[in-house]
Amino acid sequence: MLTDEQFRKLGRLRKAGHTIAIAAAKAGMDEKTARKYLAQGKAPSELRQAHTWRTREDPFAEVWDEVTTELEVNPGLEAKTLFQELQRRYPGQFPDGQLRTLQRKVRAWRALEGPTKEVFFPQVHVPGALCQSDFSSCKGLGVTVAGQPFDHLLYHFVLTYSNWESALICFSESLESLSAGLQKALFELGGVPAEHQTDRLGAALKIGSPEEFQAKYQALLDHYGLHGRKTRAYSPHENGDVEQRHHRLKRALEQALLLRGYRDFDRVADYEHFLTRLLAQLNAGRAEKLTEERAVLKPLPAQPLHSWTRLTLKVGSSSTIRVQHNTYSVDSRLIGEAIDVHLHAEHLEIWYAQRRVDTVPRLRGQNQHQVNYRHMIDALVRKPGAFAHYRYQADLFPSSQFRMAYDQLCERLPARASKEYLAVLHLAAKEGESQVETALRFLLGQGRDVSAQAVQSLLCVSLPKVTDVEIPPVDLSVYNQLYEEPAWNHREKS
Repeated sequence: MLTDEQFRKLGRLRKAGHTIAIAAAKAGMDEKTARKYLAQGKAPSELRQAHTWRTREDPFAEVWDEVTTELEVNPGLEAKTLFQELQRRYPGQFPDGQLRTLQRKVRAWRALEGPTKEVFFPQVHVPGALCQSDFSSCKGLGVTVAGQPFDHLLYHFVLTYSNWESALICFSESLESLSAGLQKALFELGGVPAEHQTDRLGAALKIGSPEEFQAKYQALLDHYGLHGRKTRAYSPHENGDVEQRHHRLKRALEQALLLRGYRDFDRVADYEHFLTRLLAQLNAGRAEKLTEERAVLKPLPAQPLHSWTRLTLKVGSSSTIRVQHNTYSVDSRLIGEAIDVHLHAEHLEIWYAQRRVDTVPRLRGQNQHQVNYRHMIDALVRKPGAFAHYRYQADLFPSSQFRMAYDQLCERLPARASKEYLAVLHLAAKEGESQVETALRFLLGQGRDVSAQAVQSLLCVSLPKVTDVEIPPVDLSVYNQLYEEPAWNHREKS
C-alpha cells in the first residue's frame, strides 16, 4: 500500500527535475501509479475512504435497545455489569469473549449519545490573590511515636499562585486547629493574601454549635482582613490546588520516611521538626514566584488572634464537665462552681478565679471520657461501694499493674476488693504513682498478695527496677516433631 511519505518523495523528485519514471522508481512505486497520484494531486490518506461498515455481525444488535434503555436510566452502569445481566437474561447466548465488544459499544454510546460530562476549566492564578486550606489524614503513613501508632491529621495551607505551603500536625478538624494552622501559615509567610478558600467544613461544624463556629471563623477572617470563600457541596475539585498538594505532600513524606529507613520518632516534637525540614525543602524551589506573591500581600496585624475557644461551664456533682461531646474530670473542690475552659487544638486549660488550675490533653473524636483518679480519690475512699459499677471505672487504672492488682483482689477478697484497691490508689495519689506501680509490679512478680499495707511497707524500700528482660534460648529440636509421621498414619498403613 502506497504511503503518504512515498507520495511526498515523488513530488520532491519531480520538482528536482527527474522524469516520472525515475522519480517513481526512487519513490518505490509503479510509473502508472505515480502518474495517477500526480494527476489527482492528493495523498493516499486523502483518497482513502473511511471505514464505516462492519466486518462481522454485531452480536448485540437484537438486545442493544435493552442496553441503551438501562444506560439512559442509570448512566453509571458499567459495561461488565450490563454484560453479566445479559448473560443472566439470555443463558448461553453471550460467551465471555464478547465482553470487550460490549465495552467498546458502551464507550462509543457514552461518547456520542450519553450524558454530557463535567468540564474542568483551568484557572489563571494571580500573585497574592488566593490561598486554600484543608485537612488531610496521615494515618496511611504508618508513623509511630515511641513505638505507638501516631494517627494524625495535617492542616494544610497552600498559595495557589506559587504553591508555597505550610502544615500543622493536629488531631481533629476543629475550629481551634484551623485557627492555629492558618495563623501559623500567615506569620511564616509574612503577609496576608486577599482570599481564603476552604471546603464546606462539614466535619468542623459537627463539633459544637454551627452558629458559634461561623461567628468565630468570621472573626478570624476579619482579624486578618481575609475574604472567605467556600466550595460547593460535593465539589472537592473547586479546592483543587490544596487537594493536589495533599497528594504530593504525602507522597513526599512517604519518600522521606523511606530514605530515613524507619518511621518511629522519640517525641512528637521530633516528627514536627522532620515535617518542617521537608516543607522547607519543597518550598525552596518556589522562591521566585513566592517573591512575586510577597510583594503584593497585605500586612499582618500587630498580634495574632488567640486560637483557643473560651467556654464557661458549671462542674457537675460527678466532678466532671462536658466539652465538645466529651467528658473530662476536674478537681472535686470545684463541684458546683462555674469555671472557664480554654479549649486549645490539643489541650484544655481549666481556669478558676483568674488562675489556671489544671491542663488536660484534649480528647479526639466524640463521646470519649478522661477521668483522673486524683480528682476524686478522697470521695471514692469514703464511698468504696460506688467503684464496682462506676461508669468510668476503666479510667481509674493508671496502668496494667493496677488493673492486675484489682483482679487479684477480686479473686482473693471479693467483698473488700474495691475498698482495698481504692486504698492502693489513694497511696498513688499521695505518695507517687510510679513508686506504687513499682511496688505492685514487685508483689505481683513475686506471687505475693496485694494489699494497701503491703504496698505501704514497700514504698520506703529500694526495689529492683525492671530494666533487662531475659528470654531463655528457644529449643528448636521440638520442631523436629513436625517432620515425624503421625501415629494415626502408621495405624492406617497397618
